[in-house]
Amino acid sequence: MPSRAEEAFHSEMLAGADRLKKEIGYNPTRFNQMVAEHGGPEAVRLLLKGRDASDGFTTLWENGRLEMSCEAIALLPWYEGLFSEDERAVARHRLDEHGFDVDGFLQRSSSSPPLWWSQAEAP
Repeated sequence: MPSRAEEAFHSEMLAGADRLKKEIGYNPTRFNQMVAEHGGPEAVRLLLKGRDASDGFTTLWENGRLEMSCEAIALLPWYEGLFSEDERAVARHRLDEHGFDVDGFLQRSSSSPPLWWSQAEAP
């Protein structure tokens, strides 16, 4: 049975893809297929195993929307337990390489955590 974090992450991946389609006209078809097939966390783990960032990541970078990337979302403290230190390091490295302010993003995001999460649940 998936944990609350796994369910929330999966839902956030689907909602984010839908939001990107509406806001910038980007439909991440292959990403949506991966999420449907493997679930959100595992789909992102597979993407983080790749040597390079995905085409979707590049599209988000070109549109100034890296805050919507699975790499950025995977670094949020409420999803920390879903990804290994190595996976999180890959996500941070990709974002850093593309000039994304990871620490600023995390600070802003942490000021409004989801209702289901409490720091007591943090690993």
